[in-house]
Amino acid sequence: MTPEQRYLFDLNGFLHLENVLSDAELEKCREATDRYMNTPLEELPPDFGTANRIGYDHGFAWDKALEALVFHPAYWVIVKELTNNRPRLKSGTMLVNLPGQEYENQRVLHCARDDFGRYVTQYDVRNDRIFCNDFVIFPYFWDVNPGDGGLVVLPGSHKSEFDRPKTLFDGGILGDTPPQYALNVTPKAGDVVILTELTTHGTLRWQPTERKRATLILRYGLQYLPGGKGPMSDTLRERLSPETVELMAQGGYQDIKEIVQRDVVTLS
Repeated sequence: MTPEQRYLFDLNGFLHLENVLSDAELEKCREATDRYMNTPLEELPPDFGTANRIGYDHGFAWDKALEALVFHPAYWVIVKELTNNRPRLKSGTMLVNLPGQEYENQRVLHCARDDFGRYVTQYDVRNDRIFCNDFVIFPYFWDVNPGDGGLVVLPGSHKSEFDRPKTLFDGGILGDTPPQYALNVTPKAGDVVILTELTTHGTLRWQPTERKRATLILRYGLQYLPGGKGPMSDTLRERLSPETVELMAQGGYQDIKEIVQRDVVTLS
């Protein structure tokens, strides 16, 4: 990470990287996203699809253009730093908000401290490096403009020593505008947001009537900790490149995966 990135991530609990995806990458990711969304459920491979058509299971594995984002060079070095060179990809759902559709479960402020307890997710700084054992990377495929809705964060909440009072922020239920002290993050197509799960966040109601919001939810953790959605299915393993299978594998406390030793990872 650059000194600027470390400062902003440590200050806010998230990082907004602009213009990460090239036009060619963006075009391929958009095509793959639309193709996944438009494929009838009965034609999808086993373990793919979704019941509510918002979180598309294993979206990162649908197409090689999407799978390649797991190792994108703009943030691969950040993944390695945050995990002390012991990363594991836990999952990669595709998130889509369509015009006119309501998703109440998204519009609740939450964080890992609320969901799993105070000591499960860790954040620390040592020797000018940041360590975090649970974070998410969101590459965006379409623009999110001010007033559209979408991601809301409470900057700095990843360091809070106090539990969030239930009386704040309308009990944590979000509506159409961010509450006081919260920030609505509005990435453009090709931007990427990196968020520690300790940062309190949620989603505002999606407002546009003619545009969707689509991103991958790439969840990273430590190779020697449990987490994710259980053992990898044969269907998923067969679709993935060996590099991604290695990244998703568990490892020991001191093990360094071969792919982690590479500055640039290309799918084979």
